[in-house]
Amino acid sequence: MSTPAAPEWWFYHLKRTTLESAVGPLLEKCLARNWRVLAISPDPARRSALDAALWTYDAASFLPHGDVASEGLDPAVQPVLISDRADNLNSAAVALLMDAVDLPVNAAFDRCLVLFDDGDETARQKARQQFKAARDAGLVAKYFQQSEAGWTQAG
Repeated sequence: MSTPAAPEWWFYHLKRTTLESAVGPLLEKCLARNWRVLAISPDPARRSALDAALWTYDAASFLPHGDVASEGLDPAVQPVLISDRADNLNSAAVALLMDAVDLPVNAAFDRCLVLFDDGDETARQKARQQFKAARDAGLVAKYFQQSEAGWTQAG
Protein backbone atom coordinates (compact mmCIF):
# COMPACT_ATOMS: atom_id res chain seq x y z
CA MET A 1 0.00 0.00 0.00
CA SER A 2 1.50 3.34 -0.97
CA THR A 3 1.50 6.12 1.55
CA PRO A 4 -0.86 8.96 0.60
CA ALA A 5 -0.24 12.67 1.13
CA ALA A 6 -2.25 12.47 4.35
CA PRO A 7 -3.80 9.61 6.29
CA GLU A 8 -7.37 8.74 7.10
CA TRP A 9 -8.02 9.11 10.83
CA TRP A 10 -10.24 6.52 12.51
CA PHE A 11 -11.15 6.97 16.18
CA TYR A 12 -12.25 4.15 18.48
CA HIS A 13 -13.95 5.22 21.71
CA LEU A 14 -13.71 2.33 24.18
CA LYS A 15 -16.66 2.11 26.56
CA ARG A 16 -17.12 -1.61 27.17
CA THR A 17 -13.75 -3.39 26.95
CA THR A 18 -10.12 -2.78 27.63
CA LEU A 19 -7.91 -1.42 24.91
CA GLU A 20 -5.92 -4.65 24.85
CA SER A 21 -9.00 -6.75 24.17
CA ALA A 22 -10.26 -4.35 21.46
CA VAL A 23 -7.00 -4.24 19.49
CA GLY A 24 -6.93 -7.87 18.31
CA PRO A 25 -9.81 -7.66 15.80
CA LEU A 26 -8.52 -4.35 14.42
CA LEU A 27 -5.06 -5.80 13.89
CA GLU A 28 -6.51 -8.89 12.23
CA LYS A 29 -8.30 -6.65 9.71
CA CYS A 30 -5.13 -4.71 9.01
CA LEU A 31 -3.03 -7.84 8.52
CA ALA A 32 -5.72 -9.36 6.27
CA ARG A 33 -5.17 -6.34 3.99
CA ASN A 34 -1.39 -6.86 4.15
CA TRP A 35 -0.97 -3.62 6.09
CA ARG A 36 1.85 -3.46 8.59
CA VAL A 37 1.03 -1.70 11.86
CA LEU A 38 3.09 0.46 14.19
CA ALA A 39 1.41 0.34 17.63
CA ILE A 40 2.60 3.33 19.67
CA SER A 41 2.25 4.02 23.40
CA PRO A 42 4.53 5.97 25.74
CA ASP A 43 3.44 3.71 28.62
CA PRO A 44 5.69 0.66 29.24
CA ALA A 45 2.88 -1.10 31.12
CA ARG A 46 0.51 -0.63 28.17
CA ARG A 47 3.08 -1.96 25.71
CA SER A 48 3.70 -4.99 27.91
CA ALA A 49 -0.04 -5.63 28.35
CA LEU A 50 -0.59 -5.29 24.60
CA ASP A 51 2.23 -7.74 23.87
CA ALA A 52 0.73 -10.26 26.30
CA ALA A 53 -2.79 -9.76 24.91
CA LEU A 54 -1.64 -10.37 21.33
CA TRP A 55 -0.07 -13.70 22.34
CA THR A 56 -3.35 -14.87 23.89
CA TYR A 57 -5.89 -13.00 21.74
CA ASP A 58 -7.33 -15.99 19.88
CA ALA A 59 -6.42 -19.63 20.36
CA ALA A 60 -7.29 -20.30 16.70
CA SER A 61 -5.02 -17.63 15.22
CA PHE A 62 -1.74 -15.84 15.74
CA LEU A 63 -1.11 -12.11 15.50
CA PRO A 64 2.56 -11.81 14.54
CA HIS A 65 4.15 -8.96 16.43
CA GLY A 66 7.21 -7.80 18.29
CA ASP A 67 8.24 -5.09 20.73
CA VAL A 68 10.95 -2.74 19.49
CA ALA A 69 12.59 -3.04 22.93
CA SER A 70 13.07 -6.81 22.63
CA GLU A 71 16.69 -7.87 22.40
CA GLY A 72 17.64 -9.27 19.00
CA LEU A 73 14.38 -8.23 17.34
CA ASP A 74 14.52 -7.04 13.74
CA PRO A 75 11.86 -4.29 13.65
CA ALA A 76 11.84 -4.21 9.84
CA VAL A 77 10.26 -7.67 9.55
CA GLN A 78 7.52 -7.23 12.16
CA PRO A 79 3.96 -7.10 10.75
CA VAL A 80 2.94 -5.41 14.02
CA LEU A 81 5.62 -3.45 15.84
CA ILE A 82 4.94 -2.23 19.37
CA SER A 83 6.93 0.89 20.16
CA ASP A 84 7.16 3.95 22.36
CA ARG A 85 7.81 6.28 19.42
CA ALA A 86 6.56 6.98 15.92
CA ASP A 87 9.73 5.84 14.14
CA ASN A 88 8.29 3.72 11.33
CA LEU A 89 10.92 0.98 11.52
CA ASN A 90 8.64 -1.68 10.03
CA SER A 91 7.37 0.40 7.07
CA ALA A 92 3.86 0.35 8.52
CA ALA A 93 0.87 1.64 6.59
CA VAL A 94 -1.12 2.00 9.81
CA ALA A 95 -0.27 3.82 13.02
CA LEU A 96 -2.17 2.59 16.07
CA LEU A 97 -2.09 5.42 18.61
CA MET A 98 -2.71 4.74 22.29
CA ASP A 99 -2.46 6.77 25.49
CA ALA A 100 -2.78 10.22 23.87
CA VAL A 101 0.08 9.75 21.41
CA ASP A 102 0.33 12.74 19.12
CA LEU A 103 1.17 12.60 15.42
CA PRO A 104 0.98 15.39 12.84
CA VAL A 105 -2.31 15.38 10.97
CA ASN A 106 -0.37 14.68 7.77
CA ALA A 107 1.70 11.83 9.24
CA ALA A 108 3.21 9.47 6.67
CA PHE A 109 0.73 6.62 7.15
CA ASP A 110 -2.29 5.48 5.16
CA ARG A 111 -4.41 5.31 8.29
CA CYS A 112 -4.09 6.44 11.88
CA LEU A 113 -6.19 4.48 14.37
CA VAL A 114 -6.71 6.33 17.64
CA LEU A 115 -7.92 4.12 20.49
CA PHE A 116 -8.95 5.78 23.71
CA ASP A 117 -10.68 4.67 26.88
CA ASP A 118 -13.76 6.58 28.01
CA GLY A 119 -12.25 6.94 31.49
CA ASP A 120 -8.97 8.49 30.28
CA GLU A 121 -9.70 12.22 30.14
CA THR A 122 -6.27 13.08 28.69
CA ALA A 123 -6.64 10.57 25.86
CA ARG A 124 -10.24 11.67 25.17
CA GLN A 125 -9.19 15.31 24.91
CA LYS A 126 -6.27 14.42 22.61
CA ALA A 127 -8.62 12.38 20.41
CA ARG A 128 -11.02 15.33 20.16
CA GLN A 129 -8.14 17.60 19.12
CA GLN A 130 -6.93 15.09 16.54
CA PHE A 131 -10.44 14.57 15.15
CA LYS A 132 -10.92 18.33 14.75
CA ALA A 133 -7.47 18.76 13.18
CA ALA A 134 -8.15 15.98 10.67
CA ARG A 135 -11.55 17.42 9.75
CA ASP A 136 -10.14 20.97 9.53
CA ALA A 137 -7.47 19.64 7.15
CA GLY A 138 -10.13 18.09 4.92
CA LEU A 139 -9.09 14.53 5.76
CA VAL A 140 -11.30 11.50 6.26
CA ALA A 141 -12.08 11.24 9.98
CA LYS A 142 -14.35 8.47 11.24
CA TYR A 143 -15.54 8.00 14.80
CA PHE A 144 -16.61 4.65 16.24
CA GLN A 145 -18.01 4.02 19.69
CA GLN A 146 -18.46 0.76 21.52
CA SER A 147 -22.01 -0.26 22.32
CA GLU A 148 -23.68 -3.45 23.47
CA ALA A 149 -24.04 -4.42 19.80
CA GLY A 150 -20.37 -3.78 19.00
CA TRP A 151 -18.86 -0.80 17.20
CA THR A 152 -21.20 1.87 15.91
CA GLN A 153 -20.11 4.71 13.66
CA ALA A 154 -21.12 8.23 14.59
CA GLY A 155 -20.22 11.71 13.39
